[in-house]
Amino acid sequence: MTDLFTIENAFNLIMLCFLQAVLGFDNLLYISIESQRAPLKHQKRVRYWGIIIAVALRVILLFAMIQLIGRLQEPFLILTGPIVSGGINFATCVFLIGGVFIMYTAVKEISHMLSVHNLGNSLDHKQGKSAVAVVSLIVLMNLIFSFDSVLSALAITDVFPILAIAIVLSGLAMLLLADGVTKFLEKNRMYEVLGLFILLIVGVVLIGEAGVAASHAMHDQSLAVKIFGYALVPMSKTTFYFAVVVLFLVEIIQSNYSRKLNAERAIAENHSNPNQPKTNNHENK
Repeated sequence: MTDLFTIENAFNLIMLCFLQAVLGFDNLLYISIESQRAPLKHQKRVRYWGIIIAVALRVILLFAMIQLIGRLQEPFLILTGPIVSGGINFATCVFLIGGVFIMYTAVKEISHMLSVHNLGNSLDHKQGKSAVAVVSLIVLMNLIFSFDSVLSALAITDVFPILAIAIVLSGLAMLLLADGVTKFLEKNRMYEVLGLFILLIVGVVLIGEAGVAASHAMHDQSLAVKIFGYALVPMSKTTFYFAVVVLFLVEIIQSNYSRKLNAERAIAENHSNPNQPKTNNHENK
């Protein structure tokens, strides 16, 4: 027990908490958006139990991966076809399935928002899933998101208690931040569309990770997945967060420019119709 209280383990714990915070942004965003699909009265409870169950299962996943890390990393299928080639292991399947599912979810929700026929029942659509279904999806996607962070964490240390503490602390942080992120999205609906586009990029990131999962695990670049001879290269976290910042800046500039155009149109209408009574801002408020 005393072996845990060392400077090395303390430094590793700090590094792991930072890693969980960096890699957990997309997870938190998904939880905040998906929880709004549940009935309104159950949304807070859905986020609460979804995160708690997911953190508990993540610790179990971590323990299982420590015991079976060699078997999980070894490719069980090697493709040599002209279209697709490379090694396929367990991580490849997890990243590929998770990435495709997230992209499908994001595209489906964006399509629904743009559909004119669904303007009247948009709120009903957002709350069209049961609380159990939403919790199950949150837990499932949390495990998929955590697979990358668990593999990265094992590269720092293999001391199970330190890894478990970092996972629990990241879960507590998500519990504290999830309600705030959800309320922000509810008050600023335009950012929900932005969040869905970010999730779309997250799906692309996961699919890219699937391409090199086997090659990184076995330290053999020939196992990297290639499509028509071109390697499926993952997007770095730096590039991902840079894209997120750019999307937010574009949205802020676009919103301010739209308000400016609306104000100019209002002034032009007042000049073209001088007999029309001017709008009293105090009365409108």
